[in-house]
Amino acid sequence: MEDKRLIEVAFPVKAVSEESAREKNIRHGHISTLHIWWARRPLASSRATNYAALIPAPKDEEELERKKRFIAKLSKWESSLDEEVIRRAREDIMEYFRQIRDGPDQERPRVLDPFAGGGSIPLEALRLGLETYALDYNPVAVLILKAVLEYPQKYGKKNGALDKWIAGGKGEGKDYDLLRDVKKWGEWVLQEAKKELERFYPKEEDGHIPVGYIWARTITCQNPACGAEIPLMRQFWLAKKNNRKVALYPHVEGKEVKFRIVGDGYEPMPGDFDPSKGTVKGAKATCPVCGMTHDEKTVRKLFREGRAGQRMVAVVLYHPDKGGKIYRLPTEKDIKAYGEAKRYLEEKRAELMEEWGIDPVPDEPLPPRGTLGFRVQNYGMTKWGDLFNDRQKLALITFAEKVRQAYEMMLDEGYDGEYAKAVMTYLAFGVDRLADYSTTLTRWVVEGEFVSNTFGRNALPIVWDYFEVFPFSNATGDWNSALQWVSRVVEFLVDSIIDSVGKVTHGSATSLQFPDNYFDAVFTDPPYYDNVPYSYLSDFFYVWLKRIIGDLYPELFITPLTPKSKELVAYTQNQDWEAAKRYFEEGMKQALKEIHRVLKPGGVLVLVYAHKTTEGWETLINSLLDSGLVPTASWPIHTERATRLRAKESAALASSIYIVARKIEKQGVGWFDEIKRELRETLEKKLDQLWREGISGADFFISAIGSAIEVFGKYEKVLDYEGNEVRGDRLLQLVRDMVSDYAIRQVLREDISAELSPLAKFYVLWRWTYGEAKVAFDEARKLATSVGLDLEREWNRGFIVKEKEFICVLGPQDRKLKEIKGNDLIDVLHRALLFWQANQKREMVGLLAETGWGEKEVFYKVAQVISEVLPKDSKEKKLLDGFLAGREHIRRAIGKGDYSVFNGEEEPGKQETIERFIKG
Repeated sequence: MEDKRLIEVAFPVKAVSEESAREKNIRHGHISTLHIWWARRPLASSRATNYAALIPAPKDEEELERKKRFIAKLSKWESSLDEEVIRRAREDIMEYFRQIRDGPDQERPRVLDPFAGGGSIPLEALRLGLETYALDYNPVAVLILKAVLEYPQKYGKKNGALDKWIAGGKGEGKDYDLLRDVKKWGEWVLQEAKKELERFYPKEEDGHIPVGYIWARTITCQNPACGAEIPLMRQFWLAKKNNRKVALYPHVEGKEVKFRIVGDGYEPMPGDFDPSKGTVKGAKATCPVCGMTHDEKTVRKLFREGRAGQRMVAVVLYHPDKGGKIYRLPTEKDIKAYGEAKRYLEEKRAELMEEWGIDPVPDEPLPPRGTLGFRVQNYGMTKWGDLFNDRQKLALITFAEKVRQAYEMMLDEGYDGEYAKAVMTYLAFGVDRLADYSTTLTRWVVEGEFVSNTFGRNALPIVWDYFEVFPFSNATGDWNSALQWVSRVVEFLVDSIIDSVGKVTHGSATSLQFPDNYFDAVFTDPPYYDNVPYSYLSDFFYVWLKRIIGDLYPELFITPLTPKSKELVAYTQNQDWEAAKRYFEEGMKQALKEIHRVLKPGGVLVLVYAHKTTEGWETLINSLLDSGLVPTASWPIHTERATRLRAKESAALASSIYIVARKIEKQGVGWFDEIKRELRETLEKKLDQLWREGISGADFFISAIGSAIEVFGKYEKVLDYEGNEVRGDRLLQLVRDMVSDYAIRQVLREDISAELSPLAKFYVLWRWTYGEAKVAFDEARKLATSVGLDLEREWNRGFIVKEKEFICVLGPQDRKLKEIKGNDLIDVLHRALLFWQANQKREMVGLLAETGWGEKEVFYKVAQVISEVLPKDSKEKKLLDGFLAGREHIRRAIGKGDYSVFNGEEEPGKQETIERFIKG
């Protein structure tokens, strides 16, 4: 391969990672705030990798460093609107393509993203001056892509590819101004909705405005002697800040649970009251009246049988001229207003059903019970409309109606139909944003006193006490807020340095409707195996969009819900897991073969992947090996905020792997034994580089996979000497073995792994890779195998514990001293730490002397390493740090003699040393 690209030889991983992670904190104008889409790639890494894949490898070290500095600058958020930086990047790309095409009139390089999703990657391709095509199978994603890649470029006042639109009548000669009209008609929708809805939200006479209402779901106590209504609340806090504590105080009068507001600014909080302890935990509910506990099965059954209710428990307000929120209990006026809204809903629902030809409240079914991420079906919610209370339904169908009316008004005023359709799309996104904050699955966040949205994560779990937004509050989650977020993105896109329009297509990546050898590059971020149930989650928005703008996009809304038959995710098959895995692997293989087909000879693919399990990686590797594409490089880019990463719940990746491949000829058969030697050499260099870049933990192993694919992927097939083809599973185990060996050597500063048992190696690697997280059994088994440990022989005998399909590695704080047996390094360390915690220092020194570990440097090195890889708030780390602070005292105490003192015999001179140590 002659014309290597920069991304194939070097990349400023650290600088781009910092910008990508930083970007997660940038909200105003970022396309992620236009409409929810899951697992969107950062603009920073998209812009940087797109550019680095389309310019040549530097001729020397000086040019390389210069290019890396420029890429670091290009990746900054501020550079997205910096004309000089963007112009230089475009010129670099065009100059290179003029050279390789031998012509001064070379057209723009043509690129494709066949899994375009939220639009980050194709937007940055468009910004770099490329002829950009974006495709997605999901209709919601296609609409987002149109709003990001087509409409701002066509109708933005500054960059409009068409400067003016001319229509008959009133609109003749009027300028396009997308931002102006989104704001104008969004305000019109607001005022029209207010006229109809404001009466259902009682006003305060003192000028306070409702932010919204806190509700608790309820069940009847099943104790025949009680029968009280149980408000299901996970906790009773209203505000829980450092300088402000306010709570609902439940008290029983007869057989009724009533509330008072207590805390700062209200009546004193009772001394024996703990607001963090609610009436429900998990799905177990306890009656505050009689104390009876209802198990999960009973609670869910009551919900499914329609025997659950709800109760308004608090109203949250603010004053435009004063700071902070205030709280009050609901009044009869509040309850009456809700009842009036409920009655009006039925009237309006019937009226709109006749007009629209569809129930205005989404009556499409929720996914089947057991669908990844969905739990609400266990509680009797079977339709999408069941996620909203009656007043929320009324508000949403009213806003939907007003947006539809706005379109008719625009046409009456002479607006061009396609332009009005574009404005409508953004207003429909405003309704989607409102819907995201207007379900019975939102929460009042007491630490910040604001409402959280429904999709705080890629799932829809049950919420017991929820928050109902007042849609005219001028606070988080209302219509004004939704419109502002949408408008800011439109403004950013209109101001972007883009002088062409993206081409958005609805279709499947497994059957691309493009000719052979058509694209210079493919940049894409495919689904990650079973990570996100895209189609099922996006149905939430699809059902509302269908009611608002479905008539304007009949080709996108032809199905009752989003299409799923060709969706490339492992969970889509209603078969066993192996069948789902095969479906994903075959689909991914077909998609990559299609990418190979439409790429020009020598064309480049940059593919992003971030699945945390080797099972997910196996399917990708096998698909990539079979596609005909030749992997040439890979780079781990840190794309997540540190605050997102979980600790105990599961092991989360911070990095995504950007894999580079080319459409070039493969070599013939590769022999496994020879490739192992080549892989060891290649991997050692790559691991050194990753180590210097600060990549660690689970990301380190996942990053190494890319380098292994580079070695394997250049052969047509790889065979062992028995003629068996080597596939992704054997490759991954080989990589894990090599990475584990490397990590042990690096983590422990020198090659002392010979002194460690497989158990000790496993413990150190686990803490370094997963911290204190629980991990799926198969992942844990593979890590154990890499250090020569038989996991099934060890679990539930010591610090390795199996919990259902997960493996946990216990720290000393999770174990009982009397139950720790054996003299392996980790067991002795745990016992020593528990002795230290209990201030039993005599016993601790005796243990270390008797086992011999107290005199070995490796013992303290292992303790130090474990401390360094654990987070600051870890209990185990605090124990280790305290213990290590006294290591010299321990060694001196051990060095004084044979410790007969610990058998009850006093020894002259030695007791003084021991006592000095014990006293600290």
